[in-house]
Amino acid sequence: MLSYRHGFHAGNHADVLKHFVLVELLGRLAAKDKPFWYIDTHAGAGLYRLDAGFAEKQREFEDGIGRLWLAETPPAALKTYLDLVRTLNSGTALRRYPGSPWIARSLSRNQDRLWLFELHPADAESLEQHVAAHDRRVRVQRADGFAGMKALLPPAPRRALTLIDPSYELAEDYCKVVGALREALARFATGIVMIWYPMLRNRDADSLPERLRQVAGDRWLDVRLTVRPRTGDRPGLYGSGVFIANPPFGLADTLRSAMPELVELLGDDGNAGYELAFETP
Repeated sequence: MLSYRHGFHAGNHADVLKHFVLVELLGRLAAKDKPFWYIDTHAGAGLYRLDAGFAEKQREFEDGIGRLWLAETPPAALKTYLDLVRTLNSGTALRRYPGSPWIARSLSRNQDRLWLFELHPADAESLEQHVAAHDRRVRVQRADGFAGMKALLPPAPRRALTLIDPSYELAEDYCKVVGALREALARFATGIVMIWYPMLRNRDADSLPERLRQVAGDRWLDVRLTVRPRTGDRPGLYGSGVFIANPPFGLADTLRSAMPELVELLGDDGNAGYELAFETP
């Protein structure tokens, strides 16, 4: 599906949750000396303008990173994430926002490797310019990330974080995500797999988290942020979630402390909230 462009949604409430969790996972991987691989199945453009182009049309970022940007006391747990955004923006103006590949490159080390898949030709070209240029650690492939992931697992260094984040514009994406998690764990049982998913008013979205839990077995974490009620006239995302297979130790505690502040900042009204569930052996 080549019509989807993440630029329309860059920096929205779903990106804040996704990228906060991503920063936490990368930080924990980088805390050990051993190298790791980062695999991104749907990488996007890597970097986004908020003051022009797609993002300026819908301005979803105003209810996401925009609220944290203006907050007098943003959540302490999000400091690293917010610092990364600040490196792209001089002064007080919020003009650019990093995608997952840009964040991963920023938090990886010389010994680590990034494998980025993107099918859209324009986004793949931007990804090359914004993230891969002159960086031997980064490989961009204009290819199907679901298929490309299989060829990379198990990783040579035996440590990896795989991010699966399709558009979910097609109903088959939900089945593909479940299949990708099953495939990833079959090939590399101890690898960290992070899956972002939308909270929408449809059966596929409702059933996805439970299907992921069944595949992941006894080592998973599921965190959800709801910014407005499921019912109502406003269409689109009323929240989003991040599912992690093989979550690192301590992540649940970090999320438990940070999520109430995120709800306070990003919620539209008193119906906003969060859920955190996990299982470990």
